[in-house]
Amino acid sequence: MTRKNPQVEEYGDKDLVVGDGPKDWVAGIPGVLHSMKPAIEQMGVNRTRKTVLAMNQKDGFDCPSCAWPDPNHRKAFEFCENGAKAVTWEATPVVIGPEFWAEHSVSELRSRSEYWLGLQGRLTEPVHKPAGEDHYKPVAWPEAIRIITDKLKGLDSPDQAAFYTSGRTSNEAAFLYQLMVRGYGTNNLPDCSNMCHESSGWAMGQTIGIGKATVSFDDYAKADLIIVMGQNPGTNHPRMLTELEACKDNGGEIVAINPLPEAGLRRYKNPQKIKGIVGHGTQIADQFLHIRIGGDMALMQAISKRVLDAESRNPGTVLDHAFLAEHCEGLEDLREHLSLLDEQAVLAATGLRAAEIDELAARYLKAEKVIITWAMGITQQKKGVATIKEIINLLLLRGNIGKPGAGASPIRGHSNVQGDRTMGIWEQMPQSFMDALGDEFGFEPPREHGVDSVETINKMRDGRIKAFVALGGNFVGAISDTNAAVAAMQNTELSVQISTKLNRSHTVTGAEALILPTMGRTEIDIQESGPQFVSVEDTVCAVHASRGSVEPVSHQLLSEPAIVSRLGKALVGDRIRADWDGFEKNYDLIRDHISRVVGGCENYNERIRHEGGFILANGPRDSRTFPTPTGKAVLTVNELEHVEKPDGTLILQSMRSHDQFNTTIYGHNDRYRGIKKGRHVVFVNPDDIAELGLADGMFVDIRGEYQDGEERMVRKFRVVSYPTARGCAAAYYPEANVLVPLNNTAEGSNTPVSKAVIVRLEPSADQTPDGSTALASGAASTR
Repeated sequence: MTRKNPQVEEYGDKDLVVGDGPKDWVAGIPGVLHSMKPAIEQMGVNRTRKTVLAMNQKDGFDCPSCAWPDPNHRKAFEFCENGAKAVTWEATPVVIGPEFWAEHSVSELRSRSEYWLGLQGRLTEPVHKPAGEDHYKPVAWPEAIRIITDKLKGLDSPDQAAFYTSGRTSNEAAFLYQLMVRGYGTNNLPDCSNMCHESSGWAMGQTIGIGKATVSFDDYAKADLIIVMGQNPGTNHPRMLTELEACKDNGGEIVAINPLPEAGLRRYKNPQKIKGIVGHGTQIADQFLHIRIGGDMALMQAISKRVLDAESRNPGTVLDHAFLAEHCEGLEDLREHLSLLDEQAVLAATGLRAAEIDELAARYLKAEKVIITWAMGITQQKKGVATIKEIINLLLLRGNIGKPGAGASPIRGHSNVQGDRTMGIWEQMPQSFMDALGDEFGFEPPREHGVDSVETINKMRDGRIKAFVALGGNFVGAISDTNAAVAAMQNTELSVQISTKLNRSHTVTGAEALILPTMGRTEIDIQESGPQFVSVEDTVCAVHASRGSVEPVSHQLLSEPAIVSRLGKALVGDRIRADWDGFEKNYDLIRDHISRVVGGCENYNERIRHEGGFILANGPRDSRTFPTPTGKAVLTVNELEHVEKPDGTLILQSMRSHDQFNTTIYGHNDRYRGIKKGRHVVFVNPDDIAELGLADGMFVDIRGEYQDGEERMVRKFRVVSYPTARGCAAAYYPEANVLVPLNNTAEGSNTPVSKAVIVRLEPSADQTPDGSTALASGAASTR
């Protein structure tokens, strides 16, 4: 039974309570209570049982949040606190009715916070905002499809449209979506990976020939050493902590490298073990390197130099010479380059002591099996691509790719962002994929590369992209430079969002706008041929089925494959050899095509029905084969560059709170960092607070750097004394996105540099804690 949207309590910064400082452990019984209590209150016992207990099970649905892999032998409870929150958020029986659109104008909704928007409930019917009007109005599905396709067909060129994809989209929907877009005539397929792990794909593709992890799930427990860089597993992918604990139980060591100490990398109380309930839990990190933002590249070079120096002192005993000779190239160039590495430059870039670097090098030299794992703290740096190449260098020197317990492990943030890319969601897919797609569907796909996310904003702002269609996600909320994104979207003629719930991108629209409501991953999908399932790929290349477990909240909802099939039929029709009606009726037909187009997915329908699915082939992991131009892994030479910080400034990074997944805000608390009832905060080292003449609890305006003649600023953020690295600060996104210049991107990957923004903190004119200047919308003004 559905419920109407509730009254939502909003907090301003006047209510912000700073707790007693960061916690030193995570999970345990409090983690269970914080996940199950909201689920039962919002969904009821029965719906909670049908969803939470089916999540990540072999006959259930895949968690709609992070892409952490599942073990072969599943426990009864294969979920974490944030996974349970994600399911509660999606499977809520609270719905938005037709009266909502009459009551709330788009302008009013734009003033609301992400939190408020999401709590209004599930979208249940298509709605349309005509040009020149300020209200969405319910519209029938056939009319919604007609409005979209008429606009797209009326453009001067297919390249005047962009088609965005979120990482929650299934393999089947993603494959159909890219087919429709290429059948229409463009490669404009920006996606969320452009904003997060694009740097990983670029660096790994150029060095080992594949932009995916070279480890399996079981490798984490087998490792002698796991180096965790630029990530906070306790909040962003908590189930990883269980495998880090398994590594420790087997005698392995963990090193954490991060500008902020994170509770999840200090101590973990596993709620499925006795010691996690009544005991002390497990100390995760054996060493914590409190690195300066942007110093990771220098650290990796320093460790590699120490490895090479150890080999010089003890020839033939340190490097994996057989592996290097047979499988790698570039060793001598790297050796010569690192011989000139300036130790003082390394210490300045990292903010570390030489003894700390020596300790990490000793751990690496002692370990026979090493995994280095990273996330957006690395990829969203100016030198993100080069930093990841240095990670690969370090792994290759001792043969730590292609053997059990060792490898490179980028951790994908969204549940199927990796699968979407496998299915063709990329603006520059290789020609081999395009050839196979064209042969399968009898057409000539466009060959010119399309636009990524940053390029999409630039072209929309310039009027060169006039229509924007999003399959999931919250593009305006997620992308850097909020004001530029808002101006760009408002400059389009049509914006279309395919969504489960309201978010910022529904309130910042083109002249004309539509919202198409879709089913969630938790919901049972029955089409004309019977019950359907979809599939996803996790962060270690495992592909498995996902089946919903509860009835949809409305009979008007369509699945993502159904929506794309209807759009494809109306937009592309029989210009390509595609059975659009059949795709909607039976997803097996989609998978039959996938098996003939996507490499590694042969016999897809058969293999996806195996218990637990199947693992995609991975040359570096499986056979130490490297699909590079020379057939060898490449040790690369990268010029060191660290972030320069002028006097009186700080290096700011954006990050998630614990009550958040991507731009979805579950609440205004950040339990492990001691923050309650507020998000407009900036975390600053206490020594920096004193040096800058500020005070803990003071309100400050955060002034960003100039770019393109424009300065970026957010007002009245509360200073929170916190053990960040010296000279560094942190604030939550999407609130801090306004400070990240659109065209300040990582070299090579064009990923927004959200982890190295030079800012000045200036006392706000208004120091009264009344919350009057707090920006509930998350879109700050500039001056």
